[in-house]
Amino acid sequence: MTAQPVRAVAMGTAMERVDAREKVTGRAAYAVEHDAEATAASGRSPLHCWLVTSTTAKGRVLRVDASQALEHPGVVAVLDHTTAPRLATTDNRELAVLQDDRIGFRGQIVALVLAETPEAAREAARLVQVHQEDEPASVVLEGAETYRPETVNAGFPSDTDEGDVEAALAAARVRVEQTYTTPHEHNNAMEPHAATALWHEDTLTMWDSTQGVHSVASTLAPMLGIDADRVRVQAPYVGGGFGSKGLPHGPEMAVVLAARWAEGRPVKLAVTRQQMFALTGYRTQTVSRIRLGAEPDGRIVALDHAVEVQSSAVKEFVEQAAVPARMMYAGRHRRTSHRVAALDVAVPSWMRAPGEMPGMYALEVAMDELAVAAGVDPLEVRERNEPEVDPETGNPFSNRRLVECLHRGAELFGWADRPAEARATLDGDWWVGTGVASSTYPAHFFPGNAARIAALGGGRYAVSIGAVDIGTGARTALLQIAADALGVGVADVDLAIGDTDLPFATVAGGSSGTGSWGTAITQAAQQFRADHGEDPDPGVETTATAESYPDAKHLAMHSFGAVFAEARVHRWTGEVRIPRMLGVYSVGRVINPTTARSQFLGGLVMGLSAALFEESVRDPRFGHVVTQDLATYHVAAHADIGDLQVEWLDDVDEQATPMGSRGIGEIGIVGTSAAVVNATYHATGIRVRDLPATADKFL
Repeated sequence: MTAQPVRAVAMGTAMERVDAREKVTGRAAYAVEHDAEATAASGRSPLHCWLVTSTTAKGRVLRVDASQALEHPGVVAVLDHTTAPRLATTDNRELAVLQDDRIGFRGQIVALVLAETPEAAREAARLVQVHQEDEPASVVLEGAETYRPETVNAGFPSDTDEGDVEAALAAARVRVEQTYTTPHEHNNAMEPHAATALWHEDTLTMWDSTQGVHSVASTLAPMLGIDADRVRVQAPYVGGGFGSKGLPHGPEMAVVLAARWAEGRPVKLAVTRQQMFALTGYRTQTVSRIRLGAEPDGRIVALDHAVEVQSSAVKEFVEQAAVPARMMYAGRHRRTSHRVAALDVAVPSWMRAPGEMPGMYALEVAMDELAVAAGVDPLEVRERNEPEVDPETGNPFSNRRLVECLHRGAELFGWADRPAEARATLDGDWWVGTGVASSTYPAHFFPGNAARIAALGGGRYAVSIGAVDIGTGARTALLQIAADALGVGVADVDLAIGDTDLPFATVAGGSSGTGSWGTAITQAAQQFRADHGEDPDPGVETTATAESYPDAKHLAMHSFGAVFAEARVHRWTGEVRIPRMLGVYSVGRVINPTTARSQFLGGLVMGLSAALFEESVRDPRFGHVVTQDLATYHVAAHADIGDLQVEWLDDVDEQATPMGSRGIGEIGIVGTSAAVVNATYHATGIRVRDLPATADKFL
């Protein structure tokens, strides 16, 4: 049944998170806080697992000497590649934990310690001696051999080429040719990657800190040699992920194998903050070479965005940083490309707005440079390059209100008072400037989500879907969607999520969750009414699967926004302060203004943090990250954040979802770093092209 548009009652209403009290009082149980002992048939207390990792970038394990560790009080076992349970398949080398003696990167799991307490496990891990054989390794992107991948993340083609870019660039009256770089960045959610695992009669139960319970089950089951319906994964509460928990990583397989060895005894594992820098994904560094050719008025005639990134020899992941340039601005001659180096380093993965965040940073700083070269206001140059249709596909946009976002933001931010020239305002010892950047993110819709509606009697309903709320407020938004779809109040709906025993749900990623899951709930509710009427008997139920909703073949579906920033740069020290930022967005209907505002603010702060602070520093000798904690990997703190304002256009996009909404989880970070850097240029006249924009770059 095709989902029909929902006429909102609860949607669009500000509503406090329904799980707020559980979280602030500490009653919300996270991955390693569940009472697995009560679940275990044996009733035995859990074991605690600690990871032993490699200290070489490439080579093999010769021998693991666990004699001292096994003598430590409370230690039960030490597993290595010779003693760990075997997997049915090992094609996914990131998850093929302890299956052979090969070492693919420094920090790889080479042994597991199981003990009665986490303290005993940690101390025993220190006592394990791993004898390794080193091999020559390639760990640095600069100068490494690269190749053209078949596709990049999310299945996009690696390269696109339209028109005659070289001829158009040669003939262009105004040109910008620069290289922009972003560093390695790590997700660093507050809850580390963690899981509790329990085997009983060849059936696995997990409590996992994951963004997708069904994706964990479907990924691990074939490797374990069992059917997916014999893997139950639960994630009622997750302490953030930013993409890093969107798919299983090595530690999850490690705790599963440890629990299989333990034969009916639960095993708990929480990855340390330091280990997260090698084992749970990260955003790879990006090198973007952008060439823009334009008319004297700033209208683009040619665009070339060539990206170079690194992946891991263990498993390919290619950040799709050139993809946004394919649809963002008009221009007949356009080319994009990706080249990747497979290094002997940890495996990169998703991090909030993969592709869009680093790609739009490069493009939006280049657009600012184009504005300067053409003598056009940065806001005006973006408006002059607004496309009538999607430049890549030729499809009309379902909804594109970027220019309105720019104009509304300019009005709120006081853009009209901005000096035209850079380095024009000095306030005491501080140079002051303002900058702008555009933001965009695709309106992803993932088919196959299913929801179950059951009548409880007395006008009450139970709604079930295996979706995961990673802290975004999805549990609250889905409750509002369900209430509207059933035509009842939110107090009349009992919502169950975060369990593979519930109907299938895709991962909480790609800003797709609320739209994809909400469409499934809406369709199930409409089918329920068709099956059972307005006054159903208690106990009747309907399960429906949302195969498709938006007409993605004939429409280009994206959200857009405009980010404005004010920068103050100290004339003697180069210190950067951002006293105010503003984001204005077009994202369709906002389901819950309270949680949506939180998402936008979080994106702005994360973009600010990337602009000024975040950088994972890799040791060029051994390939590991040396900034392995939040003392050396700097993120924005309260003192770094000034006045943040967000606003969204009054909008409904029923071509995207029946609720009229589009995703909001990632668009807030896109363009924000560029707005900050563009503001620092306007303040100082110094153009920073390599993130982060630290103080030394302004001296």
